[in-house]
Amino acid sequence: MNKFDVAYLKMAQEWAKLSYCKRKQVGALIVKDRMIISDGYNGTPSGFENCCEDKNGKTHWYVLHAEANAILKLAASTQSAEGATLYLTLSPCKECSKLILQAGIKRLVYINEYSDEDGISFLRNHNIKIEQISDCELKK
Repeated sequence: MNKFDVAYLKMAQEWAKLSYCKRKQVGALIVKDRMIISDGYNGTPSGFENCCEDKNGKTHWYVLHAEANAILKLAASTQSAEGATLYLTLSPCKECSKLILQAGIKRLVYINEYSDEDGISFLRNHNIKIEQISDCELKK
């Protein structure tokens, strides 16, 4: 853990607050050579109503995860995630872990564990450097 990891994770926490999702707000930053090259938070696709859950509180299937939004935003730019670090407030799911690997991201730093750890296992098995920094460590 270094001071930049802490700073970027704190920024990802602020970014998460932009989400309209009620169940869980997640933020993501993609950083390369100490420059933020993309950002994202979980939410509905552009043009959709900003409502992430149905009347029973279940997340709509079409809601995009924060890291997917950041990777897709990057794909529409002239930047590349090759060799970048992804900062997340919540570890990635299986589906997003495939996007992370395919995007060329080489390092993941996150705060909280997602309920399914298969995404983290997948990334570890593909030589992605992974570090968890707890919320308590961020507050030091």
